[in-house]
Amino acid sequence: MQIYDLIIIGAGPAGITASVYAARKKLDFLVISLDIGGQAAWSGDIENYTGYQFITGPELAQKFQEHMRKYDIVLKENEEVLELKKSGDVFLLKTNKADYQSRSVIIASGKKSKELGVTGEKEFKNRGLTYCATCDGPLFSAKNVAVIGGGNSALDAALQLEKIAKQVYIINNTSALGGDAIMRHKVEEAGNVAVFNGSQVISVVGDKFVSGIKIKDNTGVRDLTVQGVFVEIGLVPNSVFVGEVEKNSKGEIKINLRNETNIPGVFAAGDVTDVPEKQIIIAAGEGSKAALSAFRYLAINKF
Repeated sequence: MQIYDLIIIGAGPAGITASVYAARKKLDFLVISLDIGGQAAWSGDIENYTGYQFITGPELAQKFQEHMRKYDIVLKENEEVLELKKSGDVFLLKTNKADYQSRSVIIASGKKSKELGVTGEKEFKNRGLTYCATCDGPLFSAKNVAVIGGGNSALDAALQLEKIAKQVYIINNTSALGGDAIMRHKVEEAGNVAVFNGSQVISVVGDKFVSGIKIKDNTGVRDLTVQGVFVEIGLVPNSVFVGEVEKNSKGEIKINLRNETNIPGVFAAGDVTDVPEKQIIIAAGEGSKAALSAFRYLAINKF
């Protein structure tokens, strides 16, 4: 079996940037990922990525993909890494499709949506309940929808949906919306967005498809008639497949300033790590650092 210099897990902003740097360093490597673009592809309007005064998430993901193509980077798409372990000087990666070996690894697997954990969530998943407004928003044209959450991802989803849906309800379990002030202001200006602060969803109801939700606040329980539910309550890191790497209480991989983990030869970058701010531009920068550190590791060890 071929032993690569480097395998990059994930093709979001961190993984793609790492791959470009690895290609420029002439490393023998490949990228393994379920998709291209990661969370950037789920975002709506992006106004804080240097060089673009305005670009949508899918457009930025497309730019990332074009950059990868320029370097003829080998990408194993629609593959999920199930296990990563070390054997001597080699790392063994097992995916849902194949096995691989590498001298070094960059984990840039990002995060996935956190689930509500309420009655009806699993039953109505993909039948009116979804975790991606960018992907599924157009399906709810002229319908009533609920966005669950109160941070930036929930505000972003609401701002996408207010252009599509008839009515948007934001169900936020804290006393006030969080997120960036500019996004809160846009939500407040939207004529078809209503905010329920201090409220939580207790169940999703329907027949074949979602027809409503039950929410609870300090006054009691009420029913909201909606045909779509968008869960935006946060993310959890995709780090279960690697057991030996040190993580924090959130499951985020601990790294130092060089993106090194506690295992020599394993580096990590982006939202899967304990870097405090989760931003597209920060993930991209961390990806470049991880690739440079991996190159340095390979040069020093001279396998």
